[in-house]
Amino acid sequence: MKTSRPIRALISPAAMLHNYRLAKRHAPNARAWAVIKANAYGHGQWRAVEALRGEADGFAVLECENAVALREAGVTQPILLLEGIFSARDVRAVVEYRLTTVIHCLEQLELLVRGGRFDAPVAVCLKLNTGMNRLGFTALTLPKAWETLRQIPQVDVTLMTHFAEADGERGIDGQLERFQTMAGDWNGSVSLANSAAILRHPQAHGDWVRPGIMLYGSSPFAEQSAAELGLQPAMTLESRIIGVQELVTGDRVGYGGTFSAERPMRIGVVACGYADGYPRHAPSGTPIAVMGQRTRTVGRVSMDMLACDLSAIPEAGIGSPVTLWGRGIAGEVPADEVAAAAGTIAYELFCALAPRVPVEIGEI
Repeated sequence: MKTSRPIRALISPAAMLHNYRLAKRHAPNARAWAVIKANAYGHGQWRAVEALRGEADGFAVLECENAVALREAGVTQPILLLEGIFSARDVRAVVEYRLTTVIHCLEQLELLVRGGRFDAPVAVCLKLNTGMNRLGFTALTLPKAWETLRQIPQVDVTLMTHFAEADGERGIDGQLERFQTMAGDWNGSVSLANSAAILRHPQAHGDWVRPGIMLYGSSPFAEQSAAELGLQPAMTLESRIIGVQELVTGDRVGYGGTFSAERPMRIGVVACGYADGYPRHAPSGTPIAVMGQRTRTVGRVSMDMLACDLSAIPEAGIGSPVTLWGRGIAGEVPADEVAAAAGTIAYELFCALAPRVPVEIGEI
């Protein structure tokens, strides 16, 4: 989509590939599902596939129809359905298109068994609930799951769980111990590690790891930056200054007048607002870059515009480039910093990128 408005998102396939390779270096003995759910965290499913299909061991998606589309587009690697199957049609697709499906409850397992004809091995990730308490079999329901699985003549099982605090102080020890207890003498394939566990908990790498947010250049840790981890930003949101105002002390900016100039100031108005996916709740002081210099936002974010402080950048004016997040021609502003200022996480920024924002492929 082309538009005369100066905002754009730039997606870097090279950064995604770099970040995938970094995940593999951290878990050299494991295969890695490239998690491309939620339209590759806002980066575009097909862009991510094209960036990674030459090296990815497998892809992980949410919807069965997306998995089928990948197969029909010639993707030959394993494809994982992260939430599993929801209908008999899904079961038929799993069999016909050789998909790997998560099974997290008895209802899904019975749906799979009722699916009928299995002319080839069916690949299943049996999900165990080890403390996340979203999806998965418990110690009480797992025996029934194993009993039901035996009704399928050819089944390739991987045991899976998901860590709730791999990025936090409590870490994974409690969940990992529970997983090992539930798994018993299981010596088959396991898939445990998300991005945080890949980077911080090598004891959980197992046979398949699942890099998600790290593929897109964001840190899974609040206290450690993406750059410190060696990650590269895969999305840059950039725009330009479309207006300039000179303020005197006491002048207010934007809806509600939430920002008041503490001294004479020069502010720039940027063609980017919450209708583009920028967080409306981002407060004054959120980092932004203009013409290669870091500065701050001021006032409330509007639907189509936001304001920034140009007082220390006298050369900036209408048409000057702005980086909202990522690595742009106006400078680098980590998405994690913008997200932290707004009280959220980079996942939300990426996924919220609006359809009206033109997307281009390229490198800075």
